[in-house]
Amino acid sequence: MATGYQVIARRWRPKQFHEVVGQDHITRTLENAIRQQRIAHAYLFVGPRGTGKTTTARIFAKALNCEGGPRVSPDDNSPICQAIMDGSCMDVIEIDGASNNSVEQIRQLREDCQYSPSQCSFKIYIIDEVHMLSVGAFNALLKTLEEPPSHVKFIFATTQAEKILPTIVSRCQRFEFRPISEEKICGQLSLIAKGEKIEIDDTALKSIARLANGGMRDAQSTLDQLISFCGKSITEKDVLEVYGLASRKEIHHLASLLAQGDYPKILAAVDHLADTGKDLYRILIDLQTYLRELLIHGIRSGGETNRLGLPLTVESLMRMNDALHRGKEDVKMGLSQTVNFEVTLLRAVEQSRTRSIDSLIKELSGMAKKAPQSPAGKKITGPAGKQGSSPPAPPARETTESTANPGPRNRETPETVEKAVQNLPKELRGAMDELFRVEYTHVESLPHQNISPGKAG
Repeated sequence: MATGYQVIARRWRPKQFHEVVGQDHITRTLENAIRQQRIAHAYLFVGPRGTGKTTTARIFAKALNCEGGPRVSPDDNSPICQAIMDGSCMDVIEIDGASNNSVEQIRQLREDCQYSPSQCSFKIYIIDEVHMLSVGAFNALLKTLEEPPSHVKFIFATTQAEKILPTIVSRCQRFEFRPISEEKICGQLSLIAKGEKIEIDDTALKSIARLANGGMRDAQSTLDQLISFCGKSITEKDVLEVYGLASRKEIHHLASLLAQGDYPKILAAVDHLADTGKDLYRILIDLQTYLRELLIHGIRSGGETNRLGLPLTVESLMRMNDALHRGKEDVKMGLSQTVNFEVTLLRAVEQSRTRSIDSLIKELSGMAKKAPQSPAGKKITGPAGKQGSSPPAPPARETTESTANPGPRNRETPETVEKAVQNLPKELRGAMDELFRVEYTHVESLPHQNISPGKAG
């Protein structure tokens, strides 16, 4: 009888601790626990999908139950080890928490715990998606989990640790599985491609790793599908075509349009992406990641970056990225993905152009420090005034008529004002014209503390 095809994710599943990718902090801890004979009775593996939780649980069970064990490096060719990895060992019981979540089933598990293992050193229960157990099932498990028989070990795996009762978590050793980096995913996929005799370029590997979102199993499944689509040679174009991704060049071009604030070109670019079948939600996520790279570059470069062809401050990039983040749910769940994507990009442009009041006052204060200082006690007054004279003191009491119709104030001549304005720093003049569109009627040098942020009303 012919055997069916086995997918890459199963054929290349790690069999030893050192083969697990991207979880060195966990494998090293488990290896040390075996060497020092400090093996706990319950473990909780937490992390995103496809990061190695169930695989590590099987390797750990194999290390505990192998011949001559517990051993860090068990023999993969022994019958017990093969049975454990195949899921057919009677003393290593894998349970799906989603379909075995009732109190009755947990009671049956408690009764089975009392029996000694049939062929191994330990009876090990691996419960996947343990957060799916009901509250009653968790409570039924508490006493057994706290004081299990010496031959029983529990390994729980979950993607949603917040749903597990704190009383359960406190009885386990918790291990956090991290999303695997794109570099490590690319390295493992390259190794698999060589073993499968597949030609694949580096840009295609990076695109697959970016699509996997830190999950090795997702990346392996994607590679398996691309092999079926492309055959023995895979390029970046194939990956982008199959999964509707945007290339790095397209993401850079879209970010440049946002920086320029060119609305017509932004809308034209979105139309092109939609017409070519691109995944707009995925593009939004990739655009956020790219802007984050620019943000980090700007921070390291002193608060500004020029990678998009014009200077962008860190504050502008933060506001732009924040607008993209707030529009993610609209793009993902909205009725019209294209319209919501366009609106999100246009909002990001508008947000990048705004300025906070505190930063504006701080900038104007810095410009004021550079302004030329007039001689002490001398100020520009009206044409009838004299340099060095103090402004007249206001009257102690005004009549109702004079208050309602104040008399004309002394004003400087246009020539005097224009000359004083020309003596202001170029940056200060530009900021005042752009932000406030002021009309100068009087120019006077004030002490710096009078316009500091702390004095702003």
